[in-house]
Amino acid sequence: MNIVVCDDESLARERLVRMVTHLGHQVVAQAENGVQALAQVQKFKPDVVLLDIRMPEMNGLECAAQISTLDTPPAIIFCTAFDQYAIDAFQTHAIAYLLKPLALDDLEHALSKATRLNQAQLQALPAQAKDNATTSSRQHIVARTHRGVELIALDDIYYFLADQKYVVVRHKQGQVLIDETLKDLEQEFAQDFIRIHRNALLSLKHIEGLEMLNNGQYQVRCKDIDEKLLISRRHLSQIKERMQHL
Repeated sequence: MNIVVCDDESLARERLVRMVTHLGHQVVAQAENGVQALAQVQKFKPDVVLLDIRMPEMNGLECAAQISTLDTPPAIIFCTAFDQYAIDAFQTHAIAYLLKPLALDDLEHALSKATRLNQAQLQALPAQAKDNATTSSRQHIVARTHRGVELIALDDIYYFLADQKYVVVRHKQGQVLIDETLKDLEQEFAQDFIRIHRNALLSLKHIEGLEMLNNGQYQVRCKDIDEKLLISRRHLSQIKERMQHL
């Protein structure tokens, strides 16, 4: 892939260039701030932009917002030492938010996500954002992981499972922990998820079927994964009713 690297610190840029090259990609341009990055994007039309956040003249968030309005915007990956801008960053349609010092495998993972996004999908992101605004609820979950901060699409989530103080989010690429409550998630995503147990919310779109156990209880099968979740008796009738309308 062709990549533009933007960071106001020369040593940080040089390190990113080395990492990108080591992973088999090409750095087509470098920039010291958002103004330069935007110009380089318009000139070279890269596949990906690696953006710092705090920079002079135009910061990374402002630059990403400008880039997202282009006809064929590149994928945006933020590389920063500050984790407090994650929510704002993902609102600009960034696909990853990596914390410095970057690890090579984390960058490789983020770039692999970029290869799965074609230009048509990237063009659709601003329109999707407008549609999502009209449906009121979030369309992504933000999780802090060893890779930094990750954005998980709601459509990719199979279920939420309460685990002591945290909630496990099981999704297509694995699982992460988030510091939210099942009650709040249930209220926010009631249209797409259903309570199947006191400790579990299940995505309606990923339900494959129900199975009855020897003791008369039921468990639910999800598409594409082997895990089966137990359904409490008090929620069984509601689940059956919702499934009739899928």
